[in-house]
Amino acid sequence: MSLTLPDGKRMAVAITCDFDAHSPWMGTMGMTSPSVLSRGEFGAEVGVPRLLDLFRRLEITTTWCTPGHDLVTFPDKIEAVLEGGHEMAAHGCYHEDIRSLDADRERELMELQLQQHQQVVGRKPRGYRSPAWDFSDATLGILEDFEFEWDSSLMGREFEPYHPRPVTVAYESANQFGPPSRLLEIPVSWYLDDWPAVEYIPGVSPQLGSHRVMLQRWQDIFDYAHQRVPNAVYNLTVHPQTIGRAHHVAGFEEFLTSIRALDDVWFCTLSDVFDAWTDD
Repeated sequence: MSLTLPDGKRMAVAITCDFDAHSPWMGTMGMTSPSVLSRGEFGAEVGVPRLLDLFRRLEITTTWCTPGHDLVTFPDKIEAVLEGGHEMAAHGCYHEDIRSLDADRERELMELQLQQHQQVVGRKPRGYRSPAWDFSDATLGILEDFEFEWDSSLMGREFEPYHPRPVTVAYESANQFGPPSRLLEIPVSWYLDDWPAVEYIPGVSPQLGSHRVMLQRWQDIFDYAHQRVPNAVYNLTVHPQTIGRAHHVAGFEEFLTSIRALDDVWFCTLSDVFDAWTDD
């Protein structure tokens, strides 16, 4: 298995934007107060334009993983993302907790979010990212049934795409792996995500995180991949309502500008990664 990069390129960098807006507060956290919803609104009305301007100036094409609820709530922002040439991927219906759903309900919500993609985006998404980056026992099979090409929710590798396998858990003997899925997994990492590092939530996050610590972590991980992992895929996740804050987006621009100056780095979408991947 290998990644075929454009001539002269050593590694791929995929910037992915989880455009959650209202959904994570409603779906994952069960919070609907005006205060938390206003944070999602900030992501749509302020964060999205700031990011689109940054990507335009740096000539970077990105993947936006967006719940169906936010597609229909902020369709003008979705139109702006698409006009910028960026990719739209599935990200749940309302950022639901996948683990709490039975298989029938999970399938119903998959059907609904795909209808919303068709309604707003005008086409089916090629890839999927699970809300909160977790699967149920049914998720992998549902993604295969709906003929997704790639997923970006799991963490079985760091810089290499792979084909995920279902696991049968046995506490008193070895866990058993099923056959590899035809789905290509482009792995994520909590270390390459802005939300847990700097999104302050009273009563949940212990303190305001340092964006400088976050940016240095991102740089350290990038440097390792760039120097030591040929054909690496560096998959970074940001949220408009988080990275869109003034001090965050200014630091993010510094980070991206430094990488953009390297001649051997290929900025791409997650579907570009899929298209460049070859199974032996």
